[in-house]
Amino acid sequence: MRYVQLDTPKPISKIGLGTWQFGSKEWGYGPDYERRAAEIVRRALDLGVTLFDTAELYGFGRSERILGSALGDDRSKVVVASKIFPLLPVAPVVQQRAVASAARLGVDGIDLYQVHQANPVVADTTTMRGMRSLQDVGLVGEVGVSNYGLRRWRFAEAALGRRVLSNQVRYSMIDRGPEEDLIPYAEQAGRIVIAYSPLAQGFLSGRYDATNPPAGAVRRANPYFLPENLERGTALIATLREVADAHDATPSQIALAYVLRHPNVVAIPGASGVEQMERNAAAAEIDLTDDEYAALVAAAHAFHPVTGLAAVPRMVRARLGR
Repeated sequence: MRYVQLDTPKPISKIGLGTWQFGSKEWGYGPDYERRAAEIVRRALDLGVTLFDTAELYGFGRSERILGSALGDDRSKVVVASKIFPLLPVAPVVQQRAVASAARLGVDGIDLYQVHQANPVVADTTTMRGMRSLQDVGLVGEVGVSNYGLRRWRFAEAALGRRVLSNQVRYSMIDRGPEEDLIPYAEQAGRIVIAYSPLAQGFLSGRYDATNPPAGAVRRANPYFLPENLERGTALIATLREVADAHDATPSQIALAYVLRHPNVVAIPGASGVEQMERNAAAAEIDLTDDEYAALVAAAHAFHPVTGLAAVPRMVRARLGR
């Protein structure tokens, strides 16, 4: 495993484990899931993974409980990251919710506590006042944000009066917005971009095509999985496969290696089983050549999916089977 080269109390692995699926019925949570989740977490620890990301919103607290239980005595050795859902994120509420998350996780302190989404009404001034108080009493180590633009990320730092270590955003080969400003800022300022959905919910895995679309409700709600977009992605997936063959790897591993090539980026893909966790962790060791990276960039730029309002009527027709 490789780690981010920053001055943090605990090393942060380039591949972490995202636990949105822990406790979430839309991802197949059921009576046997807690056992499987524990197996995934224990294997991640064996592989050197140190970043485990959850949120109070995931499974309405179940994800935090499952993760904390699975980590057991290793909770103090890793970077446990959680997020507050920004419903009225004023200072007292931020403090109360952090206490509740820590209790569900079974930790004395949350290593990285993140604002899940920028609140359009409540300014970060009061939110960060609550975060600062949590840091002062030792309940929170580092503060992070999620889904913030660069301007608001920097404003949050000014409001906190300390570094806001990380910004967790959607970033993958086909969601490249962070490359414009967030990643350059992270590299210049010594911050971290945490890439969620680095495989575009499996679009980049090569498992799906126009004749074999995904069946799950979450993926079916993603316009990337429209038959037209799966067809348009054929050349991109072919390039991923070509690079993967050169490394005896999978398309998913190459897609992860693409985002990890940036030194201040870590990725937190989910894992439905131990084998997937192993493949994800192995991606941290893949070094893409300049030519391979250039080929991936070109293929990604050539992919033009139907998204936004234009995708809505197509998604309706797809749901109706027309």
